Amino acid sequence: MLSGHRETDPVRFLKSIRSKIVVFAILATLVPSLGLGLMTFRHNQHVIDEKVTYELRSLAGYARREFDLWTQERIHDVRSLSTSSVVIDGLDAIAHRLTADDSIEAPALVLYLRSVCARLTPLLELTVVDTHGHIVASSAATPAPVQLPEVWPQSAITEGVILAPPYWDEARAVPTLTVAVPVLSIDNEILGALAAVLDLRAVQPQLKDATKLPPGEVILLDAQGRPLVGTLPITSHSMPLQADVLRRLHAQPGQPFAFQSFDRRDVLGVADTSREQSVTVMALKDRVDVYAVWRALRNQLLMLIGGLSLLVGLLAYRIGRSIVLPLQRLIGAAEHIAGGNLAMQLPAARDDEIGRLTRAFNQMTDSLRRGRAEIEAASRALRRQNQLLERLSITDGLTGLYNRRKLDEILTDQIARYQRSRRSFSVLMLDIDHFKPLNDSHGHLLGDEVLVHVADILAQSIRSVDFAARYGGEEFVIVLAETTAQDALDTAERIRAKVADACYGTPEQRISVTVSVGVAECREADATAEAVIARADQALYQAKDAGRNRVHYAA
Repeated sequence: MLSGHRETDPVRFLKSIRSKIVVFAILATLVPSLGLGLMTFRHNQHVIDEKVTYELRSLAGYARREFDLWTQERIHDVRSLSTSSVVIDGLDAIAHRLTADDSIEAPALVLYLRSVCARLTPLLELTVVDTHGHIVASSAATPAPVQLPEVWPQSAITEGVILAPPYWDEARAVPTLTVAVPVLSIDNEILGALAAVLDLRAVQPQLKDATKLPPGEVILLDAQGRPLVGTLPITSHSMPLQADVLRRLHAQPGQPFAFQSFDRRDVLGVADTSREQSVTVMALKDRVDVYAVWRALRNQLLMLIGGLSLLVGLLAYRIGRSIVLPLQRLIGAAEHIAGGNLAMQLPAARDDEIGRLTRAFNQMTDSLRRGRAEIEAASRALRRQNQLLERLSITDGLTGLYNRRKLDEILTDQIARYQRSRRSFSVLMLDIDHFKPLNDSHGHLLGDEVLVHVADILAQSIRSVDFAARYGGEEFVIVLAETTAQDALDTAERIRAKVADACYGTPEQRISVTVSVGVAECREADATAEAVIARADQALYQAKDAGRNRVHYAA
């Protein structure tokens, strides 16, 4: 009996309305939250991977191009040194076995090489060798050996160059690169070669442009994966990359993957190979930094889902309990509030509390429907009135153009847009010439007709993005969005001509009017709309003083 009672407890628990609400609320919170969270994490990870790939490729490609350019410039420098008369004459003298009494001797060549090394920063050593590879002169006490080809190619005159693989010079404790170029006589015969040992640390500032490139590190590796130079500190004790990591970098150029760098950090790296050397250009980012935001977002989302589930469970429990206990009271209250005749009924075959609540709901729905229809009708009428009032509040009653209040808002908005995007706008201020005498001679009715016709011309002469407003009396203002002074002058002249060509009044009493126009373009010094209006107004008065019926620009 005890066992049977335990088996039926969960069933009884799930049959209650309160328990069903709790279970449903928790599932309704967990399932969408977990599903959305999983989709969000996968999407974020994909976005992060694409961004990191792009940034690493950009870093590696930029560093590779800069290194190749730097190498070509150094080759050009060494080739220029090889054409020095001191080097050529020194090798030529040795080749012809001149006597010691001749003007060019090896000591002079040594002094020349040492002076050049002292002046040029990237140079660590300059060595001159003959065609057999024997050292003739060097700036170093112990020069590095130079390996020359047995037979120089035919293009050696213009393109001959030997690039030794870069390596870490233990004696100097610096990364070096050796460049050798042939030394040619006046008759373009190869006399020997000039070899230069370059300090690779000189290329370090050019490997990355912090203002143009994303954050990350760039390292140059030799053929064995040993770091030579980069944006990270490199010393003679820096450990080379593992052989399998170096193979993967070379096998998948441009594709990032995770590995442990020479400074024992977990990083994401991309490799690119220089075309001039057996040098691997590696761009890398710390994995902890790359996925820090993603991990923080994941932890916050998990905490949020857990908190929401607990909160929803508690709320659902309280809601279920509050529904079950006062159900009878709610039925009586619903019947009391609904009151009235039944016009439409919902199916209510059950003769229990739910059925009684349904019948009460039918009564309340009918009453509410009628009340809502009346409220919606009143609301629509009120909206129409509001729209009419709003239109009247921003337009001029006679001309239908914007009024002064709306013009101030437009100019303030244009000033703000200009300060954000630096896109110019222009203002045209127009005044009907001799309008007061026209009113006095022909009456205010004809004056109003003139104002209306001029307003129509203004409205038809501007674009949909421009604004025309009545400034006051016979003055109008046009705001031309994203318009320079020259375009504004063209528009002003077109409007002036249209107004001058138009006729007003009756066939028995035909008159013509003209307008004077002042044009101003916004400037950086214009902090308020009043500044632009003031310059346009000044230009308008200049147009009037100049004889009216013309356009003037506020310089």
